[in-house]
Amino acid sequence: MAIKTCFLHVLFLIMFICLPLSKSIHFNFPSVFNFGDSNSDTGELIASGIESLDPPNGQIYFKTPSGRYCDGRLIIDFLMDAMDLPFLNAYLDSVGVPIFRKGCNFATAGSTILPATATSVSPFSFGIQVAQFLRFKARALELRAKNKKLEKYLPKEEYFGQALYMFDIGQNDIAGAFYSKSLDEILASIPTILVEFEKGIKKLYDQGARNFWIHNTGPLGCLTQNVAKFGTDTSKLDELGCVGSHNQAAKLFNLQLHTLCKNFRAQYLDANVTYIDIFTIKSNLVADYSRYGFEQPIMACCGYGGPPLNYNSRIRCGQTKNLNGTWVTAKGCPDSTEYISWDGIHYTEAANQFVSSQILTGKYADPPFSDEMPFLLKLKF
Repeated sequence: MAIKTCFLHVLFLIMFICLPLSKSIHFNFPSVFNFGDSNSDTGELIASGIESLDPPNGQIYFKTPSGRYCDGRLIIDFLMDAMDLPFLNAYLDSVGVPIFRKGCNFATAGSTILPATATSVSPFSFGIQVAQFLRFKARALELRAKNKKLEKYLPKEEYFGQALYMFDIGQNDIAGAFYSKSLDEILASIPTILVEFEKGIKKLYDQGARNFWIHNTGPLGCLTQNVAKFGTDTSKLDELGCVGSHNQAAKLFNLQLHTLCKNFRAQYLDANVTYIDIFTIKSNLVADYSRYGFEQPIMACCGYGGPPLNYNSRIRCGQTKNLNGTWVTAKGCPDSTEYISWDGIHYTEAANQFVSSQILTGKYADPPFSDEMPFLLKLKF
């Protein structure tokens, strides 16, 4: 069995290296501006003071909590590496003289495409993030014109038109809706959600953005949090142990998002719109987890409660809390590289690394691309 597993891992690596060349997207951007939720938040929500993160968050790469809801790097970190660009600083992170010359990250954990409400985790919905970008651009150009010493910290004016604009948002709109709406109501709300998203990217286009990189949403029914809350009735689970209704909603959202991308591309002929099928990549990972060197497809690494899910919604990763009269701590597992789920909601660095390697093959993109990357990711499998 060990020999067979090793053979499969080597075969996959050879396939990754030897992909045929096709019309490619060139990863040659002077800067990147990112919008999204916790899947790509590099410290925005923490910098806002709304939440804090405790160890073992950040343990793998940063060796300390970095503002990311992960044990290490996120997908966006690996993609920035692939473009030979530095990790993105969060827009609100003003401590430590952050450098924004190569881009800025507006993604905030808990954010939605639809405007935030009084019960929202994050007030920084997509529309607010776009407004923050508009403020950032105007202020950056104003400051550069006044003080040449600031040029090394802020983007050049031409960078805004040449930059890559990345998006990974919508998960919270869909997953969060299940707490108060029926599946039919959620499916019916998707067009309204995407109208709001289209408004945002059109505002960016009007500001000179031309290169758009849009992630669809993953298999939400496979997240530990959703299995724990909505999968207690096993008849609601599919053959992978995922909540069927959540994945159904995610698929319809993605279908309509894909159509939006095609329509935008047809309407604005000078725009480059790349749609990335994160759903298929993550679904393949959950389905064939052992092939890629993982041992736990759904159970959380950092949590409380033990198998089969090791997740308790009342206590988050690294937190110590009194539950039913007993003080307990949500601790990390011995080896997070064996897990897909870090804390029941977000992926481990190892899983993010896998997803990134698949994105960079280009075959999950529309239009598809394949190119020699600046470097090969150090794959764990």
